[in-house]
Amino acid sequence: IRGSVAYDIAAQMDYEKKSVQDAAQAVVDKLTDRGGTGGVIAMDGKGDFAMPFNTEGMYRGYYFSDSKLTVKIYKD
Repeated sequence: IRGSVAYDIAAQMDYEKKSVQDAAQAVVDKLTDRGGTGGVIAMDGKGDFAMPFNTEGMYRGYYFSDSKLTVKIYKD
């Protein structure tokens, strides 16, 4: 919240034309540079999503209509 994460992601996508993945990763990288830890789940208007984090693990999951439910905790 202190880092205005949602705003930063939206601004990078709008003004710098970054993908949701690139914008979300850049925000997590900035958090790391500031000595912070955390992660974010972000989605754009097309349904593309990103789930970057800089911690040991982050609970997250997703489901596509043509695949099984995927749940993850640690980095791949």
